[in-house]
Amino acid sequence: MEVNYREIDKAHVWHPLFQHQRLEETDLLVFKSAHGTTLVDVDGNEYLDAYSALWNVNVGYGRQEIADAVYAQIQELCYYPHSQINVPATELAAQLAACLPGDLNHVFFCNSGSEANETAIKIARQYGRQTYPGENRYKIITRYRGYHGFTYGAMSATGQARRRKAFEPLVPGFHHAHPPYCYRCPLGLEYPSCNVACVNEIERIIQSEGPETVIAVIAEPIIGGGGIIVPPDEYFPKLRKICDDYGLLLILDEVITGFGRTGKMFACEHWDVQPDLITLAKGLTSGYIPLGACVASTPVFKTFLGDSDENREFSQVCTYGGHPVACAAGVANLNILQSERLWENAEKVGSYLLEKLKTLESLPIVGDVRGKGLMLAVEFIKADGTHLETAKTNQIVGQLREKGVIVGKIGHAVDEPENIIYIAPPLILTESEADKIYNTLRQVLVQ
Repeated sequence: MEVNYREIDKAHVWHPLFQHQRLEETDLLVFKSAHGTTLVDVDGNEYLDAYSALWNVNVGYGRQEIADAVYAQIQELCYYPHSQINVPATELAAQLAACLPGDLNHVFFCNSGSEANETAIKIARQYGRQTYPGENRYKIITRYRGYHGFTYGAMSATGQARRRKAFEPLVPGFHHAHPPYCYRCPLGLEYPSCNVACVNEIERIIQSEGPETVIAVIAEPIIGGGGIIVPPDEYFPKLRKICDDYGLLLILDEVITGFGRTGKMFACEHWDVQPDLITLAKGLTSGYIPLGACVASTPVFKTFLGDSDENREFSQVCTYGGHPVACAAGVANLNILQSERLWENAEKVGSYLLEKLKTLESLPIVGDVRGKGLMLAVEFIKADGTHLETAKTNQIVGQLREKGVIVGKIGHAVDEPENIIYIAPPLILTESEADKIYNTLRQVLVQ
């Protein structure tokens, strides 16, 4: 008997960020298998996955090395809490320390990017109390349009109104600055004559709040879910200096950008900036098994050392943090990334695709094309330069899907029309597949 998965799903599954009443009018895809950059649905239709499921299948689908590592680890040791040592977690932590910049040497494992950022926020606040005992340093500066997760601390750091307001009031102590969104500068300025005023605004917030009350700044190197916003080259070196001047931790959220996505192993390498804390997930296992991590520099880690009666140890535990099976997947995934140097392919094919997509700016519907590596965005506009309507952007996404290319859409971020699509395929993308993405998009836009 044929199973109707759509009807079963409709009766029992609650999907994220989705209005289920729409299921009366449209069907969701039912995926059955995948290989390389290609997804296959239950009807045998194939799709080029041009956004890596959710920015995360960096090494592509169907990697036997990861499947074998997971199977072997489940047989050998399926689970034990990270209160003791397991071999895959130790191996993965050492591999991460070796490939991360500077002295980011101490890895705290968790399950997701949200948990990684939640962990970083808690580390920063405990660090503040232990490092500045005479002050009350707990405030964290973050940015509008930035996304840091769905848990309460990470959501409070998030600067996307539509993801926050249903759950307010949120965790206190977060203050938001404007993002480096040069195409639609929220400060009404022009680069480079602006002197990167958006980063100077962070310093003004620190001064206004009182430096003795602020402990950290958290930022994505390239804002992902808020629109693929790439900062000017001066931005992060200036931000690093501001943090140093005021004794603040710089937390870089590389949940999306890490592990080759932007053409470097980690996006902070584009500007030669080392954070005090870095958060990782997504490409850490390429989505094969959930895993996240927050990695601290040695100076930060040392502030948590002391006698037992001082209670300086980090006050957090995660049941599945450092899960041996997830970490085995991470080790196999990192081996693939490094042996195939996939960040180099991301830079090469990403630059090729970006150059082709840039030609679409000649079309009246395209306002801006931007990105780094295989993290690209196309922003659609109306004739007067304002945001294209959400419905029309949805129509473009739907037509692309009908022609066999699945892209992402920036949604549930801010209270304005959703007019940005993003392209973030697996890092194994070929130039011929990049041509398919470009040609299909152009065909949809000019028809």
